[in-house]
Amino acid sequence: MVTRNEEKVSVLKTERVPKALLKLGIPTMTGMLISALYNAIDAYFVAGLGIAQMGAVSVVFPIVQLIIGLGMMFGAGASSYISRLLGSRDYVQAGKTASTALLSGLLFGGIFIILILLFLDPVLTGLGATGTILPYAHAYAKIYVTGSILNIFTVTMNNLLTAQGAAKYTMIAMASGSLANVILDPIFIYGLHLGIEGAAIATILSLCFNAAFYISFLAKGKGVLQISLMLFSPRKDIYSQILKIGVPVLAYQLFTSASLGLTNIAAKSYGDYAVAAMGAVTRTMTVGSYVVFGFMKGYQPFAGFNYGAKQYERLKNATRLCLWGATCFCVIQAMVCIFFAEPIIRFFGSDPAMIDLGIQALRANGALFITFGLQMVYASLYLSAGKSLAGSILSLGRQGIFFFPLIIALPLLLGIQGLIWAQPLADLCASVVACIFAVQLDKRLHIPAQKK
Repeated sequence: MVTRNEEKVSVLKTERVPKALLKLGIPTMTGMLISALYNAIDAYFVAGLGIAQMGAVSVVFPIVQLIIGLGMMFGAGASSYISRLLGSRDYVQAGKTASTALLSGLLFGGIFIILILLFLDPVLTGLGATGTILPYAHAYAKIYVTGSILNIFTVTMNNLLTAQGAAKYTMIAMASGSLANVILDPIFIYGLHLGIEGAAIATILSLCFNAAFYISFLAKGKGVLQISLMLFSPRKDIYSQILKIGVPVLAYQLFTSASLGLTNIAAKSYGDYAVAAMGAVTRTMTVGSYVVFGFMKGYQPFAGFNYGAKQYERLKNATRLCLWGATCFCVIQAMVCIFFAEPIIRFFGSDPAMIDLGIQALRANGALFITFGLQMVYASLYLSAGKSLAGSILSLGRQGIFFFPLIIALPLLLGIQGLIWAQPLADLCASVVACIFAVQLDKRLHIPAQKK
């Protein structure tokens, strides 16, 4: 007789590899895509208020990404461990890990949000807010950052559900929240005449929709994992497993936030139009990167489960398929950014200087985006297998290890062209490193396979 737990994880264990990846990857990818598109549409509505307001949203974006990173640290860190525990049928430890991750994320996230609010204006100025942008950034951030505790909850739950093969529920949750935001944005920004504060309120309300879905999921006991306060186990062994993978994930988000902040700072010297232009490019590229991230979130529990279950051939087949699919998508994204740069940038505003800079930067970023899939597939593989060092290097390359020195040095050497080419050159360097790790894939996976 097949148990309920076996039914839930069968897609990870016995389903044909292509079908399993589609079942896990399509829902998470769709949810992430909807989320990215909502971010772009959100920026569109804000851009209608003016270039300073568009710049304000760009300045606040790194803070939100960092808060989301705290949720991902506990959620993604626990997800990797949980998928391996499910692979070895240790359901009790998996439930304790999930409960500990969720409650710890809310606690640490709440503390971080309070600290940000206490020093809000200095933080916004440090992230590139000009004198004209700062008032709008403050008005937007004080509401959005306060409500971002919901981001911690939803991001953590998203990862915990994905780890147990419940990817379709994460898609529905993300889609409901994102669609709610698209509907509420024009109502609160223009209908109620709340301006940029209305955009923040609409976003928080949409997060409430998202959170309500996850709460309903928990209340009805739909998942394999049991998550409750009673299972909270702040033990060293659990935290070590969560943080082993979670810290590199947080570091990635930290580096991403820092890279966005450094971009804003570099753009600040050229004026509000440059901050707004680079913000438009960031949101456009985020659409593509979220699609890849979404599919990798479906791939990660599959990789972690089969690594834990010592089914290495399934893992290698899945990795090859993901690499092929992600690369094909990234090529399409690159072509869209290169050939449709002007209409895309005009979606975010009408200022001629902003449009001209945005077109140049989008084409440059799009050209090197073709290697993004390669980087993320191997980063996800090594993190899922518990190989945090290799995963960290691959995750932190494009927006940290290589980007930081380039975004600091190139604008000094090349002026505004340095601002445009910093990220593409960082992608190029990160791709070289990813190729070095890639050629070792078969060797790494065959070592344990020979011991079976």
